[in-house]
Amino acid sequence: QVQLVESGGGLVQAGGSLRLSCAASRSITSIDLMGWYRQAPGKQREYVASITSGGSTIYSDSVKGRFTISRDTAKNTVYLQMNSLKPEDTAVFYCAARRYGSTWANGDWGQGTRVTVSS
Repeated sequence: QVQLVESGGGLVQAGGSLRLSCAASRSITSIDLMGWYRQAPGKQREYVASITSGGSTIYSDSVKGRFTISRDTAKNTVYLQMNSLKPEDTAVFYCAARRYGSTWANGDWGQGTRVTVSS
């Protein structure tokens, strides 16, 4: 199990940028997968991006080319750099961690950080 704490959310204008952080309670190199999900008002939680223990990254089509997931293993922190933000990116963003062979739903989750993009 790992505790995750997100930060970095806030209010930004369309076209702007934000960087979210997810601090883990233990070494992230021992965590198979870490990722970001988001939940917009009135919508289901959706996958955004993930990074493996080896550093490989995957993105949803909706954010590919605009968002970048990265990590700092010395700080046990995963980041989500969000550029060219759109009003439809408004959501609560959650950090999550899981093992290979498990599901995100059964993984560990942070409390979320709110991102609001104004038009």
